[in-house]
Amino acid sequence: MNTFSSGAERASTPSRFYLAAWRWHFYAGLFVIPFLMTLAVTGMTMMYIGYFDGRDGENITVAVPENARALSLSAQAGAALVSQPGGTISEWLKGRSDGNVSVFRVGADGTQTMVAVDPYTGAVIDSWERRKGWYDFADGIHSDLLLGTLGDRLLEIAAGLSIVLVVTGLYLWWPRDRSVLAALVPNLAQTGRALWKSLHAQVGIYVSVLLLLFLITGMSWTGIWGGRIMQAWSTFPAEKWDAVPLSDSTHASMNHGAVSDVPWALEQTPMPASGSQAGVEGTAPGTPVTIDSVDALAREIGFQARYRIAFPKGDEGVWTINQDTMSADAEDPFSDRTVHVDRHTGRILANVAFSDYSLAGKAMAVGIPFHMGLMGLWNLMLNTLVCLSVIFLCVSGLVMWWLRRPKGASFRVFAPRTPDNLPHWRGAMILMLFLSLAFPLVGITLLCVLALDYLIVKRVPVLRRTIG
Repeated sequence: MNTFSSGAERASTPSRFYLAAWRWHFYAGLFVIPFLMTLAVTGMTMMYIGYFDGRDGENITVAVPENARALSLSAQAGAALVSQPGGTISEWLKGRSDGNVSVFRVGADGTQTMVAVDPYTGAVIDSWERRKGWYDFADGIHSDLLLGTLGDRLLEIAAGLSIVLVVTGLYLWWPRDRSVLAALVPNLAQTGRALWKSLHAQVGIYVSVLLLLFLITGMSWTGIWGGRIMQAWSTFPAEKWDAVPLSDSTHASMNHGAVSDVPWALEQTPMPASGSQAGVEGTAPGTPVTIDSVDALAREIGFQARYRIAFPKGDEGVWTINQDTMSADAEDPFSDRTVHVDRHTGRILANVAFSDYSLAGKAMAVGIPFHMGLMGLWNLMLNTLVCLSVIFLCVSGLVMWWLRRPKGASFRVFAPRTPDNLPHWRGAMILMLFLSLAFPLVGITLLCVLALDYLIVKRVPVLRRTIG
């Protein structure tokens, strides 16, 4: 009998609970470590590329001539089209300041190209295929491991089990023989595995709340918990728009493939449709509804700094004026705003601000840009610290496991044994039930693991010796 199994059999009831929590922590960690490492590295990659290089040309600057006025947007759009023969403009992105370029998204032959135009001379400064850079490669890994739906589901399971990891880690850390304040300070006098354990526990405690926030906001983009539960229940109701005809398309149709450009709370909301006298007065009566008049309306109703205008799609399509922190338009998520304008009449069909979102929608409007490090330099630095902490937790967890293995032993996982005669742990059972109901894929995974553990591992001697 090895020391792990004998210790499990002799343990007191509180110690048996500790061993049970340790076992869950151990196996959850084995599964999520590669995913957390991947998410932390790709997350930092995206944040720093976005901060220094920008995602849509927002950091490209031009000289501002003295006493010069910018060309009309229609003239700038014409210059962008000349550089992309046969193309059609689908979006314009305003520069953050007078010294930034205008950026037009032009579609041609199934390819979306971003064209940066000098707003004062009409010269094309640069052009590039949209969402094909290193930022987007890292984003593809971060979003679904480049595996599509399978990757999305794996990451959703990993994020849910990471929540289990955080909860069990807090239970293991909780001081039973000293004060909480004393337990918040690492014991640097220790050596070997004891020192690694102390550092692992302290870093885990300090980063636990932020890690939970990252996990929840990240899971809100997943297909099951995010798309079919949280987002579906928290979507902005189109019924709030007064007698406005609705399109068959939702706001998600404005996204570029798998890349989300639309606020989370609006993605599943139907788009309004042009072609009626609905809405309220928008562009100046009697003037053509063009990019110039829609931009004039945007400025008139309070849009400032960087915002974007999406061109109508089809006869029932609408002009959409949008500013949101998630798309790096602003650092203040409370300034998020989406306005739809009838392409024929210029009337405002919908005007959705941060204050109109549901509670979950507001939480996501703040949580997503925080998750992405888009709320300023302080946000970038804090998120960097969290990512580095996650990497350290993964590495230190593996180091502790390696140091705990008996020297010269044949290969075994050497997981903590399930204590024999474990009493009913009501609190843990309620918590696991809550997590299973809140996160369905996690619940299914936990049930599968329990079934595998109790029905197979404990009954097959080879498996029991190897991983039991």
